[in-house]
Amino acid sequence: MRDQTLDDLYRKQPGTKEHVASAAGYAVFSNISSKIFLLATGRGFGVLVDNKTGKTTYMKMLEVGGGVGMGIKDFRVVYVFDNAVALNKFLASGWEVGGDADAGAKSGDTGLTATAGESLDPLQQGVKMYQCTDSGVSLSATAAGTKFSVDEELN
Repeated sequence: MRDQTLDDLYRKQPGTKEHVASAAGYAVFSNISSKIFLLATGRGFGVLVDNKTGKTTYMKMLEVGGGVGMGIKDFRVVYVFDNAVALNKFLASGWEVGGDADAGAKSGDTGLTATAGESLDPLQQGVKMYQCTDSGVSLSATAAGTKFSVDEELN
């Protein structure tokens, strides 16, 4: 999943390959989220890589929020940590609070999506996020909190 996500990102945004390679580290997550009227939920898994040490940490994620809309979306996200402080804060606390607006329908390479989002989390300084939508149908505006945590079973 990590390799495929990075390949897709590099193909769609070629400048990101150098950004990921020169960063303190990066994390790649796969997530399935659903939004039904006022409730937004999501779960996923991922891996965090410290570029300095080469250490890989397997992680999981859980998202809960609220807003208006309906939809289900399968997407992948890449976080690039510009410095060790940002990477270590993410690993230690793993919270992100933000909001997004999203409209689209996509299956594989067919369809269109439009997403706008903003992180409200002060821990996200020094972190750049890239999102790739695999498939889904969604029309929503939500505010959500996401908890990223180390997967104790896999590490």
